[in-house]
Amino acid sequence: MFRELLRDRLHGIAELTDAQAEALEAHYNLLVHWNRTLNLTAIRELPDVIERHYCESIFLAARLPAGPLRIVDVGSGAGFPGLAVAVYRPDCRVTLIESHQRKAVFLKEATRHLPNVRVMACRAEQVDEEFDLAISRAVSYRDLAGSLKVLAGAADLLTGAESPPPDMGFKWESPVPLPWGEHRHLRMGRRA
Repeated sequence: MFRELLRDRLHGIAELTDAQAEALEAHYNLLVHWNRTLNLTAIRELPDVIERHYCESIFLAARLPAGPLRIVDVGSGAGFPGLAVAVYRPDCRVTLIESHQRKAVFLKEATRHLPNVRVMACRAEQVDEEFDLAISRAVSYRDLAGSLKVLAGAADLLTGAESPPPDMGFKWESPVPLPWGEHRHLRMGRRA
């Protein structure tokens, strides 16, 4: 049911191989199991989980530039968008940053079989490394402002209707509306 619904919602947007769909379904099954004791997501209905978590993440991944990239997912939570990006783009190296220790343990378990993923259990401000691209979903601009421009020269954010503040240090392109739900956007910016 998961794979069929995922492929249906991504029709015309992105194609998944059987191995990619299987990896995302395995993540979903682990997410459901861990969510019983650890609040990883408040979104629990399968169609909503697929659209808000997996489809939005794949939408971002499908718009990444070609070629290998070093990507950092700031505030990865349950692995969105970073884990799905890593599954869709195995040529990219993805670092998931999550300061909540129990969520970081979940991420380490969820990414055991993904050789292109690394989990860092710390705050983004503690990372002394530069990446090609920073990505994030459902993290406030205020929480991203201090670390985003230090971590990468480019940022792709999955956000709501609110525009990024001008003091973030990025020049933002026009927002790209997401096909699922109103007031959801992909915002792409480059360091000013």
